Amino acid sequence: MTPQDLWKTLENLSEEQFKDFKWFLKQGDVPEGFPAIPAARLEKATRHDAVDLMVQKFGCPGALQVTTSILEEISRNDLKQRLLNTVSSRRKDLNMKSELGATKAKIELMIQERRTKISEISRSAEISSKSADTHIADSERVFTLLQQTVKNILDKLVQAIEDKREATKQQARGLVRELEREISALTERGAEVEQLSRGAERPDFLQSVSALSAVPPTRNWTGVGVDVPTYGGSVGTAVTQLEETFKEEKEALVRRVQLKRVQQFAREVTLDPDTAHGHLVLTHDGKHVHCGDATQNLPDNPERFNPAINVLGKQSFSSGRFYFEVQVKGKTSWDLGVARESANRKGSVSAKPENGFWTICLREGRTHKAHDVHLNLKSHLEKVGVFVDYQKRSVSFYDVDSAELVHGFADCSFAEKLLPFFSPGRHHDGDNSAPLVISPVEYDH
Repeated sequence: MTPQDLWKTLENLSEEQFKDFKWFLKQGDVPEGFPAIPAARLEKATRHDAVDLMVQKFGCPGALQVTTSILEEISRNDLKQRLLNTVSSRRKDLNMKSELGATKAKIELMIQERRTKISEISRSAEISSKSADTHIADSERVFTLLQQTVKNILDKLVQAIEDKREATKQQARGLVRELEREISALTERGAEVEQLSRGAERPDFLQSVSALSAVPPTRNWTGVGVDVPTYGGSVGTAVTQLEETFKEEKEALVRRVQLKRVQQFAREVTLDPDTAHGHLVLTHDGKHVHCGDATQNLPDNPERFNPAINVLGKQSFSSGRFYFEVQVKGKTSWDLGVARESANRKGSVSAKPENGFWTICLREGRTHKAHDVHLNLKSHLEKVGVFVDYQKRSVSFYDVDSAELVHGFADCSFAEKLLPFFSPGRHHDGDNSAPLVISPVEYDH
């Protein structure tokens, strides 16, 4: 209802009826519970004024109730019903508009949700497409390598067979030449004997027969022949070599795929100078740290390691999965991993899981360890990947160059925030002076 509805209703009252209407307004309790309007204010009040006074005194709903009650008292039930119909119609319109507004808002929300879903689907499709491109490239690279490997092994196999065939040919040629020489010598002796037999009456016949009666020396050819080689052994060796190569390449591909799966969880990591031991020198971007020559004058705040030569990352993680990479090339000693936020930073620090540290380390330039476990590595580590799955309570370390899993901790007792942990180790006369470098992760979706 609006004040205009009341005014239009009062406009339909005669002057006498309007006077009666104002009289009831002065009496009050029509209906019960509504106070009277002072007579002085109603004496010269017009129909507009009467509406304003009721709205001010009773509010719109109260003014409607008072008006319908008075109309009933002055026997204008027709106006009362018309007003109520008008109010009812307006309410229906308002309800309809409200419903339409709610429907419109719901539709707009549904449209927005679907646009968001389109973005999600498009993003997923884009990620899938990039992932497919990467896997296609990896597959093409692997199969190209395998094809080249097959060709190399086939070339070696063919060459080995050709070498055997050529050796057989050479042997056969040698035997044939030797036989041909013997045939030639025997033919020549046979001709001499024939010629001698025609001159039996010559004075020197007996002497010549004695000289030519012996057969020229020859080889005993019984059992002599060409050594025919077996080629199946070469084929078998080549197939075995091919199988081993396929196996190695397959394992390498699986390792690379597994590493890429964890690399997608790469997070930004920077060093926290407030936790760094006084000997440690950090770059402004928080990506490099090495051990300096002298202790810096830094406040010994509770967060700072002392005397351990350690530093933590600024970023903490208490859920999900995260990954970062650190270059350790050129160093002879270092420690890497993650630590509980509450882990001890003062006094002697033993970096082991029971104390809230999950790390691996290098000692004396040759021994890699995970606390008290010696790691047997195929190659010297130059870049290390650290992966944490908080929900699975695991920490894994990777050789980024070979994609080999170096070591893993399982069933870790996290239960609080974790921080990346670094120790470049002390340097001695320039030895181990290279920095630890937090490297950008080269990951292709």
